[in-house]
Amino acid sequence: MPHAAGLWYEWHGPGNAPVLILSPGLGGSAGYWTPNLAALAAQYRVLLYDHRGTARSDLTLPDTVTVDDMADDVVALMDALGIRRAHFMGHAAGGIIGLALALKAPERLSKLIVVNGWVAPDPHFARCFDVRLALLRHVGPAAYIRAQPIFLFPAEWISRHSDRLDAEEPLHLTHFPPPENIERRVAALKAFDIADRLSAIDTPILALVSADDMLVPAYCADSIEQQITGAQRVTMPWGGHACNVTDPDRFNHIVIEFLGA
Repeated sequence: MPHAAGLWYEWHGPGNAPVLILSPGLGGSAGYWTPNLAALAAQYRVLLYDHRGTARSDLTLPDTVTVDDMADDVVALMDALGIRRAHFMGHAAGGIIGLALALKAPERLSKLIVVNGWVAPDPHFARCFDVRLALLRHVGPAAYIRAQPIFLFPAEWISRHSDRLDAEEPLHLTHFPPPENIERRVAALKAFDIADRLSAIDTPILALVSADDMLVPAYCADSIEQQITGAQRVTMPWGGHACNVTDPDRFNHIVIEFLGA
């Protein structure tokens, strides 16, 4: 499997197309983007990667991890692969990695899409993270995985896809990262706060949110549109936190329209 800068990566799409880097959320696995890959790779040179500490990347993490560290990983990967500049789309954790990049290395970004992200800690999603960590600590990875869809998907979608979710649980358990890595990554996400630095960002940004996201409420992205000059916001009416999975056609259309504008 290909690795660079300690990160697993994989290319999709035509070699001469503009590069689009996809960054997943807390789970860290590039497989999260499977529902969107075919549509995006038809027009872009898509670079998938697993976050450090998860999936197929280096599982070693320091005791303290920051979102800036995660952004540094992206720059190191781009350097290793000879990517001078790229579009970047991140979901939740991946989205705030993109915001950190827009502050640390804006010259490396063409356009940025932040999917169900945030700019500062919020009591609601902090409470959700605390509940998930309590399950992990006191019940174990199997319970953590079992509960995960409740935070990611609308109730109706879970009911319709219950058999599929059940079938996927053993695979998720087999590839579950070290629990301490999840603890460190969640601490980094809860500590991320750039609310007083938004005016310094001038990268073209789309804040793509879902109206029924019950993990990271849509209002968490309000400041992106209000305080970053030229930033756009699109609200999907349905889809939950993982709206790119539950409504991929609408999601892909929004993304391709923004990148091609």
